Amino acid sequence: MSRIAFVNGKYISHATAYVHVEDRGYQFADGVYEVSAVWKGKIIDENLHFQRLKRSLQELSISMPMPINALKIISREIIRRNRITDGILYLQISRGVAPREHEFPKQSDQSVVMTARPIDWPEDLKSTGEEVITVDDIRWKRRDIKSISLLPNILAKQKAAAVNAYESWLIDEEGLITEGSSSNAWIVDDQNRIITRDLSENILGGVTRLTLIRLASENGLEVIERPFSISEAKNASEAFLTSTTSFIKGVRSIDGKTIRNGAVGPITAKLHKLYIQHCQTFETN
Repeated sequence: MSRIAFVNGKYISHATAYVHVEDRGYQFADGVYEVSAVWKGKIIDENLHFQRLKRSLQELSISMPMPINALKIISREIIRRNRITDGILYLQISRGVAPREHEFPKQSDQSVVMTARPIDWPEDLKSTGEEVITVDDIRWKRRDIKSISLLPNILAKQKAAAVNAYESWLIDEEGLITEGSSSNAWIVDDQNRIITRDLSENILGGVTRLTLIRLASENGLEVIERPFSISEAKNASEAFLTSTTSFIKGVRSIDGKTIRNGAVGPITAKLHKLYIQHCQTFETN
């Protein structure tokens, strides 16, 4: 748990950190967030996270509360005060405090909250993958915005937890996989081509996803960005998922259908190695 939180200009004890009852993030989920991995004290892909944050805010017509360089300074201070070497950094920005009316307030100051907590990042990939189930995608139509409105994602994740699965992959009206409840979904076909859903308003542009596509391309691996079906996923040579907090995890089964005898495949293992190397050599600025 975070020891110190940043809340609207102040560093305070996590136990006494609160926002106003009429904060629009609390009442309307009118805000966005970012979660970044901290590896050996470095914020991995920091600029990519801030680029996505800026875009999400713009899509909701919320102004940046301060320059990105100021947010970077606060990020480093939160990491320092919480004595984080390996962990996650959480940033949330809402439209702010205003009387409860659906339309945007004429005036309000954005609420900014930042916390950090430790996590032991495993550098080794498990030889067996995780179990995944599929559920209907009932989220709103702007999944490309990293909104704090996550109730459908929570329900999907809970369905997975209820059957001891790691993740739920979400299925659209056409029977195609969009992404996971908190991750991006990938498969590998019989020609070793890596397939993941193309960017649109249907999925969130994962930062780990973006970095992995670049690493794959730089190392001679072919990535195809397109939708794929449940059937195609269940019959794939390999399947895996990615996110800031999961890094890369192999998938051993989908709805009980075993993938590659449950073992993590060579393409997944190679991508994991490339990503760990990326974290080890990453430099913040």
